[in-house]
Amino acid sequence: MQEEVKEPVSMFVLFAKMFSITAKNLEKEFGEKGLKVLEDSVKEFGIERGKDIAARAKANGKENTLDNYLDNYDMGRSEEFGYDTVYKQDGIHQDFHRCVFAKTWMDAGEEKYGRIYCENIDPAIAEGYNENMECVHDHIMYADGHCTFCFRMKENNKKQ
Repeated sequence: MQEEVKEPVSMFVLFAKMFSITAKNLEKEFGEKGLKVLEDSVKEFGIERGKDIAARAKANGKENTLDNYLDNYDMGRSEEFGYDTVYKQDGIHQDFHRCVFAKTWMDAGEEKYGRIYCENIDPAIAEGYNENMECVHDHIMYADGHCTFCFRMKENNKKQ
């Protein structure tokens, strides 16, 4: 009997699978403490990404303001993500109705691990990009069928 050969998948799917394997092994070995280490690692990774986005903006002659955030973002979007972006007075609003990360984790029944990434990465990237910027993540794919993000300047720093 010939073994089924799977078609190549995107790096996004491979990343999500690797993340889940890492999470499961950390949980198995260290329990909740292991998952906390993973959460802290996601935050550190996000902050570093945000700093890189700020450096990209600077290299392009731009300041790390809200208006320059998405134009200098570090991750290209593929058709595996479906979203709308609206610039409003209070910030940048994004609504994702399709996300390859969330789909991969949901298909595998691993939302628990996906949430560690999803709930922490964008706020950390925003903080790394500009310490006066925040990301409000009101809806999440696992519970709401879509994710919403509002990138904005913190209330006491609106002028930034």
